[in-house]
Amino acid sequence: MNFLHIAVLLPLCLAALIPFIHRRLQQWHLGWLVLIFPLGLFCYFLSFVSQNLTTHPLVYTMKWIPDLGINYVLRLDGLSLLFVLLITGIGTLVTLYSIFYLSKKKEQLHYFYAYLAIFMTAMLGLVLSDNMMVLYLFWEMTSISSFLLIGYWHKRERSRYGAKKALYITVFGGLMMLGGMAILSNLAGSFSIQTVIARAAAFSDSPYFILAMIFIMLGAFTKSAQFPFHIWLPDAMEAPTPISAYLHSATMVKAGLYLIARMTPVFAPTHQSWSVTIMIVGLVTLFWGAFNALKQVDLKAILAYSTISQLGLIMSLLGLGSNALREANGFYVAALAAALLHLFNHATFKGALFMVVGIIDHETGTRDIRRLGGLMNVMPLAATLAFVGTFAMAGIPPFNGFISKEMFLESFVHLSSIDAPTLSTLSYIFLFVAWIASVITFVYSMILFFRPFTGKQKPWLQPKRATHTPLGMAFSPLVLIVLVIVSGLFPNLFANRLITPAIHSVKTTLNPSYELHLALWHGFTPALWLTIAIIAVGTVLAVTYLKWKPAIQKRYRHTFAWNDVYNRGNYYFEKLSYRSMTTVMNGNLRFYLIILFMTFILMTLVGVLTTDSLDFSMIKLTKIDVLDVLIFIATAIVLLAIMLSKARLTSVILLGALGYLIAIMFMVARAPDIALTQLVVETISVILYLLAFRFLPQIGKDEEKITPFSWRLWISLGVGFVMFMVVFSSFNTTFFDSVLSPYFIENAYTLGGGKNVVNVTLVDFRGFDTFFESAVLTIAAICIYSLVRLRLNKGDKQHEE
Repeated sequence: MNFLHIAVLLPLCLAALIPFIHRRLQQWHLGWLVLIFPLGLFCYFLSFVSQNLTTHPLVYTMKWIPDLGINYVLRLDGLSLLFVLLITGIGTLVTLYSIFYLSKKKEQLHYFYAYLAIFMTAMLGLVLSDNMMVLYLFWEMTSISSFLLIGYWHKRERSRYGAKKALYITVFGGLMMLGGMAILSNLAGSFSIQTVIARAAAFSDSPYFILAMIFIMLGAFTKSAQFPFHIWLPDAMEAPTPISAYLHSATMVKAGLYLIARMTPVFAPTHQSWSVTIMIVGLVTLFWGAFNALKQVDLKAILAYSTISQLGLIMSLLGLGSNALREANGFYVAALAAALLHLFNHATFKGALFMVVGIIDHETGTRDIRRLGGLMNVMPLAATLAFVGTFAMAGIPPFNGFISKEMFLESFVHLSSIDAPTLSTLSYIFLFVAWIASVITFVYSMILFFRPFTGKQKPWLQPKRATHTPLGMAFSPLVLIVLVIVSGLFPNLFANRLITPAIHSVKTTLNPSYELHLALWHGFTPALWLTIAIIAVGTVLAVTYLKWKPAIQKRYRHTFAWNDVYNRGNYYFEKLSYRSMTTVMNGNLRFYLIILFMTFILMTLVGVLTTDSLDFSMIKLTKIDVLDVLIFIATAIVLLAIMLSKARLTSVILLGALGYLIAIMFMVARAPDIALTQLVVETISVILYLLAFRFLPQIGKDEEKITPFSWRLWISLGVGFVMFMVVFSSFNTTFFDSVLSPYFIENAYTLGGGKNVVNVTLVDFRGFDTFFESAVLTIAAICIYSLVRLRLNKGDKQHEE
């Protein structure tokens, strides 16, 4: 085990300790203790920046389930390093921000920080895992922990609604991704992502390869809120602002982008449909998210749809850049670089903006832009932070968003000049959509800054009167804003240390000497003219915003909405579930048994009649002697007595006698170990039955006569006949050679130290199995006893006395 394995699990260990230590730290804010972990991890991962991960990625393996090829394998290369620094770096700032945002007196902080720590481990494991099954494990851990974080204020109906929606959609995508990974592992013969990449060309013509590609994309699209799966992200804004800043700007929503980037070397070299599909979905998401942001009045809602739009932008660039693995064209690599650069830039300015919105909400009590105005006069620091963040998001120089936005436009301008019929035909449509979405991005960015911070103050519309910007809450967004400015003025400072190694991780065939060179000024390029047009048109639309916004809201108020699809589907599924449960789970134990027995008869008959398993040969049966006949007669008599018994206690005693007769059968068949087990189990069962039935009323006097037309008679005969048929045929039917039986026989003495194979199997090879069976029996007994005691009414107690 390497320390990297421990580093990934450290936050999870912290989450396990928080319930035991939070009471001892009541005089301190729990966040100060938690802050040590992400800060320490960030410093640890920062030490890898100076290493050459381009040609020498770090791979550490710890065996977990080696027989199945599932091991705890971590791979640290340029792509994963970029993500772990975002996860731990912004995680540190979010933790610091939450110390001042969440009150230790009003909030259950131990839940908050435990969920946050679990999520951090999940994200670290996700981006570092090379084994697909381990990656899936961490992937679903992000879904569960984000569900807990989004629903942190669980007493609010909207929080519960948003948490469930995020869980349903992302878990659906996770299951699809699992299917794709299962197909890939089967085709490649390994769960290792790097092995799949190396062997992908050999099985890329398989019909299942396309299916795997579709499943992988569904997993990525749901996680990164791509259209039409974007609907969960706005409702997730019901979470506390630190959660929104962490999950929805830098980490969870970027997991889908990471998956696309990591799997691009598998699919892109042989299938152009990978690139085209991702580009189309990304551009649709870019436009749709930006357009919906214009209709919002809540600051966090604007940022939510803005996040959807920006994720679509990065996704479209990843799709365009993935062509670099199939064609040697420099601008494809530039598109890939733009995607990874904007991923970093977006995390910085969007994280800062979420925190600034949290400051506004914390100080004024509202996020409604109709109630806000003139905050620049009382909150100049927050206004400065918002100014830089929104202008970076709008793509205005000299901030970092301008550089990646210019690269984005330049990539789609160049798309029309390549010799690829499929792409060149769509290139003009792609460019037009990209430009329109960029105009809308500029408009909502201006609204996001000027509406709350300029104009007249409206203290009468706000629950609280803002007076200042809390310095503690302002520190974290200030750090991110400094990054926005520094990475804009000196883009190569971070590009060659973070972005270039990440590019090499996606395009592994790139020249090792390749370096990314960025600059604010590239001359009067087509992208610059498009930017000037964006600013000009966007300024006009922003100034006239109040005039045309009502028309948009009125025009699209009653149009089709994907949220309606989710809500209606959820309603009908719950309705169907309720009806099904009330029909099947009606409280009638006899009805349950009928369903079980009929299902057993039907499924068994189908299995037996559709296979060559019916064989009533008596060659392998032992001879029947007088003792066997006597035991059979005694068993039949006891069975008949149980059926005719009118008292529960008598039936239980007779049932125990039947079990002892079966134990005698085992002894006669020279299986003393099984006989001893049967005796012990039967004795315990009889005692438990007597204990439970002691509190039940006597059997009623009303009896149903058994007639030849009684359906219960035929069900009983059917079960008996099917069991006889299966047991009798099993002696002569073998579909495949047993692997376990020879293993037990060969290793019973050497590994188990005994010559009795049955003993060794039960005690050694299946020791835990037997132990847990006993535990289950004990738990079942306790539960049955508790249920019986709880259902006692006054009449029963009087009857008992």
